[in-house]
Formats: sequence, C-alpha cells, structure tokens
Amino acid sequence: MSFLRSLLYALWLAVTVMPWALAVLVVSIFLRGAPLYWMCVGWLRVAILGARWICGIRWRVRGMERLPDGPAILLSKHQSTWETFAYPCLMPRPLSYVFKRELLYIPFFGWAIARLDMVHIDRSKRTEAWNKVAEQGRRFMEQGNWVIMFPEGTRTPRGGQGPYKAGGSRLAVATGAPVVPIAVTSARCWPRNAFIKRPGLVEVSIGSPIPTAGRDADEVMREVEAWIEAEMRRLDAEAYAASPGSAAPAGLGSGR
Repeated sequence: MSFLRSLLYALWLAVTVMPWALAVLVVSIFLRGAPLYWMCVGWLRVAILGARWICGIRWRVRGMERLPDGPAILLSKHQSTWETFAYPCLMPRPLSYVFKRELLYIPFFGWAIARLDMVHIDRSKRTEAWNKVAEQGRRFMEQGNWVIMFPEGTRTPRGGQGPYKAGGSRLAVATGAPVVPIAVTSARCWPRNAFIKRPGLVEVSIGSPIPTAGRDADEVMREVEAWIEAEMRRLDAEAYAASPGSAAPAGLGSGR
C-alpha cells in the first residue's frame, strides 16, 4: 500500500508541477520578487497537501510565536525534501534558500526557482560561494526576506547527525541578524533518497532567536547545533536511542 501511495504521489507532483512551473516562467517575464514567490508557494502547498492526502503525512509546528519581526537567518535540521517544500508554506515571510546550483537543472521545478530571489552556489568554489552568500544574503534580507540554510549541508538519515558548517552563522555575524534554529522530524515519514513514504506525523520545532552581533561565528554555530540536536533527541528519542554515538552535543538542553 505504501508503494502504491508513493507512486500516486510521484505522479501527483509530476502532473501538477509542469503547468505550474510553465505559468511561473511566463509570469516572471512581467513580475518578479514577492508576488512571483507566493505564486510558487501555491504549488508547494499543493505538494505538501498532496503528501497529506495521498501518503498520510501530517505535521505539527511549535514555536511560531518565537519568530522575529525583523531580519533573520533560519538554520534548520535537514532530513528530507518535505521541509524544503513545507517551510515556505509555514513561514510568514519570503524565504531565500541557499542551495547547490545543480538543483536549477531539474526540469520545470529548477527552472521556476531560478526566477526567484534565491542564492544558488557552486560548492566546489568555496570562496566564491561564500562571497555570493554574503552579498546576496544581505541584499535579500534588506528586501524583507529571511535567508534559510541547512548547516549540515545535506540531508541526514533519521537518527543521524552531520558536521555543522558555520556559513549561516558567518552571514548572521556579518549582518547582525539573529539566527533561528529549527528541528524537524521529517525522516519519520519521508526518509532521504527514499521513494516510499510512510504515513505519520512530522514535528517542526522553532527555537528562540539567537543574537549574533559581535559574537564569534563558530561559537554561534555550536549553540545552534546544541539546540537542534538536543531538540531532535527530545522529539524523536526512539530514532536516536537506536543510533550509536547519538549523544547530544554538550552545552545546551532542548531550550523549550
């Protein structure tokens, strides 16, 4: 049954993304910025609602009241495609993702996001990539967007943890914007690189903004890592209990 549901969902995405992306490309000739962004978010709502209706993937969000009113950099755990689809639907401001440029080559989906205010980087050119993040990230925040980054750099398996890279905290320190840590348990239902999706509940937990002005970027990232990993172990204790070497980083508790 899960295979059939997942197959139907894949067809749902394919059938809906093509006309939507073509419409975005046409509209982008005349309209850019926030209006085009929210047009794209319309398809993302179709995608996550489809996951709910077809695959039984529900979600619950805690901590929306902690989101700041001004500029911010969101730093999130990354377990699957689900959160990349869901966050623009959940957040009250446009999000500028920092992502590898290879995603632009995905037919229809990539063509559409290429027309948005996103930061697509060549990860093989680290200095050039950082300069682009710093310049465009600052500009997009001045426009009212929030920048969002996945500090582990790639999707991690359920119960796993990758090395946290300080690019997001460097941008925050450079701009004086706070960082907002986010934990998400999407791999419960939508594991990375998995075709088959399972019904269940994805929990999203938003932490309090962490000030960055005048601080060391590595110190800020250690605080982000400690909060996210402690919160992940609280939200999905079963997964981490089954994983070797899954102790949370020292320094902070879940900080609810």
